[in-house]
Amino acid sequence: MQTDTSYLRLRLPHPFMAGASPLGYSLDALRRLEDAGCAAVVLPSLFEEQITLEDQGRIAGVNVYDAAFTEVFAQFPEPEEYPLQPHEYAEHVRRAKAALAIPVIASLNGRTKESWLKFAETIQQAGADALELNMYQVVTDLGVPAAHVESQLVGVVEALKDILRIPIAVKLSPFFTAAGNVARRLSDAGADGLVLFNRFYQPDIDINTLTAVSRADLSDSSELLLRIRWLAILHGRIVASLAVSGGVATPADGIKALLAGADAVQLVSSLLRHGPAYIATMRSGLEEWLARQQDDSLDSVKGMLSLQTRRDPGAFERAHYIKILQSWSK
Repeated sequence: MQTDTSYLRLRLPHPFMAGASPLGYSLDALRRLEDAGCAAVVLPSLFEEQITLEDQGRIAGVNVYDAAFTEVFAQFPEPEEYPLQPHEYAEHVRRAKAALAIPVIASLNGRTKESWLKFAETIQQAGADALELNMYQVVTDLGVPAAHVESQLVGVVEALKDILRIPIAVKLSPFFTAAGNVARRLSDAGADGLVLFNRFYQPDIDINTLTAVSRADLSDSSELLLRIRWLAILHGRIVASLAVSGGVATPADGIKALLAGADAVQLVSSLLRHGPAYIATMRSGLEEWLARQQDDSLDSVKGMLSLQTRRDPGAFERAHYIKILQSWSK
């Protein structure tokens, strides 16, 4: 049975890989992921703020000793609270590459097109097989238009393609006015892959202490629908390969993502819940499903339920929206 797939110009034996998570900080955990059959691993992110703080003593272009921003900087972790410092991150990439035979994808997380992106060259020199770029930004300046945010993101990809030889994936937010156009522009700019989607962690409010409370909740299958919708819209219509991230809790979830058009399936929450061995569960679930379909190739079913062949994808989406609204009954 052929379950191999291509993602970021990398040929993988099957689509199930480990997304960026705390598991990636430990070489022992990375080895256990490989032993469990993981197709590739994405290391945890190195943050823009870490790089600029160590290199320039600045965060978001502001000196950390500027008294006017003391309250702002107090919200960030202290440098020693990060598991890896920038100079340690490159060494971690080297050690992971030496320890593993599967592809190792590094990750940078930031929000500006600044000098910190030069660190991508260091990551490439350390031996990473690819780079995942996580541009996580909640735009709170009401004067910044959507076009500026989108152009800045495209500009980052263009800048990185000028200095890197390794493939680049962009982990996207779903919150664009025209997400499909942003995806196409990123693909045209040279992004080798898109990851759908970043999970935006919103702080809660504690009504007793009157403070914002931050916590990381694991995803579940309820988050998958947004992702398979956009996989289905994009599959076959852009050059960049597609990965799904978030909402894949069961083998059925992974199969849905593949039918919608995913080339790779990133697992995080399910691995944190069940451990690395869950990779085998996902893979066997796919193989059993293919056998029931009397199909021996993933390529023949990938994107089968995408909108690539629909005459009017927008009308198709609109029709299903209306159908759902009309389907409710007490």
